[in-house]
Amino acid sequence: MHLTPPPSGRRMLLAAAVAAATALVATGSVAAEPLTTQPATDRQDQYAAAAAEYGVPQSVLLGVSYLESRWDTHPGQPSTSGGYGPMHLTDAEHVLATPASGHVDEDEDPRGDDSRPLTLDPAVAAAPTEDVLPQASLQTLDAAAALTGLAEETLRTDASANIRGGAALLASYQKQLDAPVGAATDPAAWYGAVARYSGADTEDAAAAFADEVYDQLGLGASRTTDDGQRVTLAATTVTPDQSGLHKLGLRRAERPDGLECPVRLACEWIPAPYKQLSADPGDYGNHDLGNRPAQQKIEYIVIHDTEGYFGPSVNLVKDPTYLGWHYTLRSVDGYVAQHIKAKDVGWHAGNWYVNAKSIGLEHEGFAGHGTWYTEAMYRASAKLVRHLALKFQIPLDRQHIIGHDNVPGTTAGTVAGMHWDPGPYWDWSHYFDLMKAPFHSTGTPHTGLVTIDPDFATNQPAFTGCNQQPPGVPKPTPPAAPCPLRGSSAVILRTAPSATAPLVNDLGLRPNGTPDTMYISDHGARASAGQTYALADIQGDWTAIWYLNQKAWFYNPASAPTAKWANGFVVTPKAGKTTIPVYGRAYPERAAYPAGVPYQTISPLQYSLSAGQRYAVGGVLPGEYYRAVTFDGSAPGDWTVIRGENRYVQIQFGHRVMFVNLDDVQIQPASVGGPA
Repeated sequence: MHLTPPPSGRRMLLAAAVAAATALVATGSVAAEPLTTQPATDRQDQYAAAAAEYGVPQSVLLGVSYLESRWDTHPGQPSTSGGYGPMHLTDAEHVLATPASGHVDEDEDPRGDDSRPLTLDPAVAAAPTEDVLPQASLQTLDAAAALTGLAEETLRTDASANIRGGAALLASYQKQLDAPVGAATDPAAWYGAVARYSGADTEDAAAAFADEVYDQLGLGASRTTDDGQRVTLAATTVTPDQSGLHKLGLRRAERPDGLECPVRLACEWIPAPYKQLSADPGDYGNHDLGNRPAQQKIEYIVIHDTEGYFGPSVNLVKDPTYLGWHYTLRSVDGYVAQHIKAKDVGWHAGNWYVNAKSIGLEHEGFAGHGTWYTEAMYRASAKLVRHLALKFQIPLDRQHIIGHDNVPGTTAGTVAGMHWDPGPYWDWSHYFDLMKAPFHSTGTPHTGLVTIDPDFATNQPAFTGCNQQPPGVPKPTPPAAPCPLRGSSAVILRTAPSATAPLVNDLGLRPNGTPDTMYISDHGARASAGQTYALADIQGDWTAIWYLNQKAWFYNPASAPTAKWANGFVVTPKAGKTTIPVYGRAYPERAAYPAGVPYQTISPLQYSLSAGQRYAVGGVLPGEYYRAVTFDGSAPGDWTVIRGENRYVQIQFGHRVMFVNLDDVQIQPASVGGPA
């Protein structure tokens, strides 16, 4: 959500990292014997050959690669950390060449509160200068090239070469620790080398990565990679020798009492400032004090991406004139920084109702660049979200664990400017698997609901415009070049059951009624994995859902389904109502506001919900408004939750969740009154 262009000062650090890589080769290299036979074409054999060549236990090599990429190749495309291939060999030169393009839009109000609007200058996000990545992780690809004699481009693009490079690095780290090297050595002796491979700059982050690898060795794994290769890691119980960890000389992060992270997660307290900026008590930043959940239930955890790199993003959250969110997660190793306690309210979602009832997590990454989110970050995030959800009794479902792209606009005028991160390349299905809350089929075609869940690897929509525009208002700039085809959580919605039919229209993005597009930021004709919709129709291989007051069709063949049948409850307008309004926030009625507190208008969005349509229920919520407009709580009603008689139903209305007044709708089982 917050981007900075790459500062030129990083060049010095890059040079230092390259020098360090050269020294590593000189002092701890493992000689690479040239291959005398044709390289193996089977991926499993490639891991076996690389392990034997460089003296690394095959299980360790497979485990490290799984924690980096789940053995996927992402051909030629780097992670946000600049890591390539199944072994995530990092190349900071690419990171430096990928500018952060801005995630604060002109006139955007990230606080989303009419009574205390906050408009930021987009130039503020360009101010911080800090290293893109921790030094240890900057340039492992150079070191791998020196150790193997392979060309850097080959290491980026050829999976077999990349695996050899990773094996060479692991062996060199093991030698530097004066530990035994050899394919037949005990995997338990490789803990220190595995920890170093993480690229972490803190001891707890390196240990957390190594612990995940050894946990995976015990569990085993088997999957088909993004290029169709079947790879298996046999389950083996290993009790690692952790003595090598302390020889790495890494910093020990501050972990004070009260840090809201699970015990085995690498987490540090880097506070966001709560500071008055002038004599005006309403001029303060960069978040609000609260007393949650005692005062107000936390309903949501909002998943963002930073649209920039970890260091500059953390620098921004430390700026009292900027924004505050609760956590930032680093790509290379899954390291977590907490900035705001859960009891307090961050300014991150652009909707005050959601902000007041949510915890915001920023993930290092880009919604529409060619980069990919790392497995280390997915795992750290899943552990953190599960911990918070259990602590605050937040359901682990897509009605409550939402993307920034699922947060509704507050009024009709703000809908088009709402953000769309973490974007269609965030793997929601895998994320929920890691949270031990997988998407299951709970119904049949007769139970009335569908949960979107395409196969991430093979579902590759033909988006356009990647790298052309930061997340913000979807304004395609012709010509929009095709994005590289890659796995996605999104299914595309059309006006008829045909691949040539126009996409559906989102009136909030295109008031003239024209179809939405395949432009990467144009999210108005997409449904995402885990989202549940009311079934509207089925014709052959196509399924229709109710979506933004229309039937929306997606391809869902029985041979390769992109959704699961579900059951639950839906809303439909009460008898006699032709249409009902739809809202972006669930505020109380005027009579609920005490004297001196301005009434917050209940303003409908530009959408409506028509009779005969049905929308999946996400929960029934009280009308609430958290009043917080001064630094010291001196304004009338400050730091209180105002509640009235109004109650609302959260529904999956489009790509974003929205709200309808309970008095306007009938709630009924989805299996009643659905399509024949």
